[in-house]
Amino acid sequence: MDINTIGVVGAGQMGNGIAHVMALAGYDVLLNDISQDALDAAVGRIDKNLERQVSREKISAEAKAEAMARINTTLKLPDLGTTDLVIEAATEREEIKHQIFDTLKPHLGPDTILTSNTSSISITRLASRTDHPERFMGFHFMNPVPMMKLVELIRGIATDEPTYQTCLNIVERLGKTAASAEDFPAFIVNRILIPMINEACYTLYEGVGNVASIDNAMKLGANHPMGPLELADFIGLDTCLAIMNVLHDGLADTKYRPCPLLTKYVEAGWLGRKTKRGFYDYRGDVPVPTR
Repeated sequence: MDINTIGVVGAGQMGNGIAHVMALAGYDVLLNDISQDALDAAVGRIDKNLERQVSREKISAEAKAEAMARINTTLKLPDLGTTDLVIEAATEREEIKHQIFDTLKPHLGPDTILTSNTSSISITRLASRTDHPERFMGFHFMNPVPMMKLVELIRGIATDEPTYQTCLNIVERLGKTAASAEDFPAFIVNRILIPMINEACYTLYEGVGNVASIDNAMKLGANHPMGPLELADFIGLDTCLAIMNVLHDGLADTKYRPCPLLTKYVEAGWLGRKTKRGFYDYRGDVPVPTR
């Protein structure tokens, strides 16, 4: 299938990153959100991130200008119906994703491909609520999108081969690598990563180590670039908890029980970097462990 225009639902951290790489690869992008402030902030962030690439001589100033010219925004979700491929990158709540696809349904072209950037929710279940489940699949980018080289491609039970091949071709055009995953809870990366973060939360909860010792142990002892609790703050503790709940509910195995301390932080609204507090307090010049 020939893809020229791409609609992105959600102008948050993932959505603006997806719009960034798609526009830089030559696709016309229509970015949607329910908030004009969010759209304006996303365009500003894309401009800043592209400028950083120019300063590092990763791209030319001309390439940046062309990419910015390819990005348009809209508050009206039905406007995305005219695009060749839609990537939903809204919050990780299944009912919201269903509402988005239900709203888009009557406005889609006959060949439009629908995809979700979900990090854990069943692609088959999301696809089942659409008119054409064969043209639906998981298109999971890693954060931060412009830097991370991997994209998980997840086929639902009904996804057809042309849809998969089209998305695979897009990944290759972006200069990224695709990992094909089966449609099981959390797919590959988060099936392994988020339980590790959850175990780090238990290690903290049980007093085996404090925040600094746990993160330093994994950075220096396992050569991880970022400690698991620091990484949890970067991802968002609400997202980590949501994925653990998907794993626990979907696989019915007690080893995926979310740590009570993780739940408590989320209940407190301490969600990590985006709220300035999580396992670290980011309100000062230097992050300070909260435990």
